[in-house]
Amino acid sequence: MFPALLSALVIGVPVAFAMMGVAMLFGYIVFQDAIIYQLIEKVDDVASNYVLAAVALFVFMGCMLERAGVAQRLFEAVHLWTRRVPGGLAAGTVLMCIIFAAASGVVGATEAVVGLLAIPVMMKHKYNKGLISGTICAGGSLGTIIPPSVVVVVMGPLANVSVGDLLVGMVFPGLIMAGLYLTYIIARCYFQPSAGPVVREEDDPIPLREKLRITATALIPPLCMIVAVLGSIMTGIAAPTEAAAIGAAGAVLLSMFYRTFSWDVLNDAIMKTVQITAMIMLILLAGSMMTGVFISAGGVSLTQELVDALSLGPWGLLFLVLGLAFLGGFFLDWISIVLIMIPLFTPLIVAQGFDPAWFCIAFLVVIQTSYLTPPMAPAIFYLRGIAPIEITTRDMYLGVLPFIALQFVTLAIVLSFPQTVLWLPQKLLGF
Repeated sequence: MFPALLSALVIGVPVAFAMMGVAMLFGYIVFQDAIIYQLIEKVDDVASNYVLAAVALFVFMGCMLERAGVAQRLFEAVHLWTRRVPGGLAAGTVLMCIIFAAASGVVGATEAVVGLLAIPVMMKHKYNKGLISGTICAGGSLGTIIPPSVVVVVMGPLANVSVGDLLVGMVFPGLIMAGLYLTYIIARCYFQPSAGPVVREEDDPIPLREKLRITATALIPPLCMIVAVLGSIMTGIAAPTEAAAIGAAGAVLLSMFYRTFSWDVLNDAIMKTVQITAMIMLILLAGSMMTGVFISAGGVSLTQELVDALSLGPWGLLFLVLGLAFLGGFFLDWISIVLIMIPLFTPLIVAQGFDPAWFCIAFLVVIQTSYLTPPMAPAIFYLRGIAPIEITTRDMYLGVLPFIALQFVTLAIVLSFPQTVLWLPQKLLGF
């Protein structure tokens, strides 16, 4: 099944149709006409999974915030305070990516929105082009590991793990990764001032009172929405789907607060939400069909026999799975990797005594690393579409390398200290 799937992807068949085709072909070979009933059951399973309603709601939240101009205000407010430290514009961009990722939950949207705002400013102040590229790509990819994340909403049901546990468990790993980014940027620009020059006093004549006013107006309303969404999940008041509904309503209210709401804005956000959600759900359905056939045909037991024959041991198996996920990121998008590998390997990992939520978060870190790693590197493709011609592809490839290394450091911390993932859910949710 997997060689057939990869062959279909190589010749250009869309991911969803490649998975569906493989499921139908091999399902018919194994189960004959009964495969029709199995595939219809998968349609019903996906359509009736209320947790997946959070996908549409989080996507709408991000689209509405983007159309309402919230990112522009956040950008201006954050950079008022960071621009006078070494690499301050880049550091402020990472901080804005954290806030916007927490407010949208959509992978890719953060990079595009923040890149359009930050690149011209950093180019104006003669920042190193590699640093600009690495900051935008790495900061934009934080949408994978900063809650709320659409990736987690899709991953939870596949791994049979509570989405709420994953959303809470990813808080510390996400902050650790972002903290490493900030440390690297400031340290590099301190020892290499030409990489990120400090903005001079005469370039920033805004008085303190005006800074405080701009900051309060731009930051407090979005932060209230983020606290409402994440706080309701962390305290157990709301399920992820309910919290996503709070965020969707909050995004509409924010657009009204900033006086950017209009029926055109709402319509654009809804239509973009429909397009993105339809794409995600179709791929999710196709992956569910394929993994259902694979498991029913004895794929898991076969994989278990192969793993036992290799005698890798628990940690050997874990590193093998994470390595395959990393290599898969060279050629596949995140949702394909999750749909193919999580249902297949999670039972094997759990059987070795590892916590499933901890494994899922480690898997997320690897996915984010592959998100930056050539040749696929979706983050670089996103950046290429919005970057000026002065920033070459070579600048992008070199610029992301230090951030890839920092992501591996984050992975090492998560693997060495499982409590970075497990402690907060245990305290807040008691799982």
